[in-house]
Amino acid sequence: MRSTVSIEPGHMGHGRYPEAVTLEDFGRNLADVQARIEAACARVGRDPATVRLLPVSKTYPEARLRLAHAAGCRMLGENKVQEAYLKWHAMQDLGELQWSIVGHLQTNKAGRVARFATEFQALDSLRVAAALDRHLQAWGRGLDVYVQVNTSGEPSKFGLTPEDVEAFVKQLPAFSSLRVRGLMTLALFSSEADRVRQCFVRLRTLRDVLRQVAPIGVQFDGLSMGMSGDFEVAIEEGATVVRIGQAIFGARPLPDSHYWPGEPSSKESQP
Repeated sequence: MRSTVSIEPGHMGHGRYPEAVTLEDFGRNLADVQARIEAACARVGRDPATVRLLPVSKTYPEARLRLAHAAGCRMLGENKVQEAYLKWHAMQDLGELQWSIVGHLQTNKAGRVARFATEFQALDSLRVAAALDRHLQAWGRGLDVYVQVNTSGEPSKFGLTPEDVEAFVKQLPAFSSLRVRGLMTLALFSSEADRVRQCFVRLRTLRDVLRQVAPIGVQFDGLSMGMSGDFEVAIEEGATVVRIGQAIFGARPLPDSHYWPGEPSSKESQP
């Protein structure tokens, strides 16, 4: 059974998601998101344990991240490498806190990602794969990665076209420090749930095909898809990771184009 949940485009979430400024705020917001995850899973007969919540902390200050950690968050998602690196450096006293980079990466920033990140969710370039692998080898580290796919066909979005993914992933075993975990996408920016849902269906279908042809050692179990405005639909279509920012931390004041590296101003969807 599929739901009729509404989609919240862009800033429509602002009134719904007041700023979280206390530990109690974070605890309440995390419980609310978890309840929504469980309800979405129940609608399609899924186990909620198969869905990982990734809180996205981009733009929020260190003090808020510390509150989120105190409320139970053990991995945080960031999409600007410099911002993430500074937060990691300032919060190393929280030894168990891990970091996921969810935004587009340029090769000249790969060294920093290799230094501190546990996960990278926007791999769409062999040059970036090679740069990450080289730096990871130097640090003696590994990195979980998701291949980003542009399922909406919008030129404003990063990611491989669905048609190019198979050839791309067949070259990834050459980079032994990268552990491929699955696929990631940003859905269409739209209030029409059916159009958004098709982006998630497309990613799941592609994942199922890739499972049959993937090289040995390359896994495609993970589907990172869905943000604050559409994660319930994503879960109904098979998401294993949902990237949630506003519904946990509160609404951001500016369009998403301000926060996503290289994204044109027309794109305003928000995690």
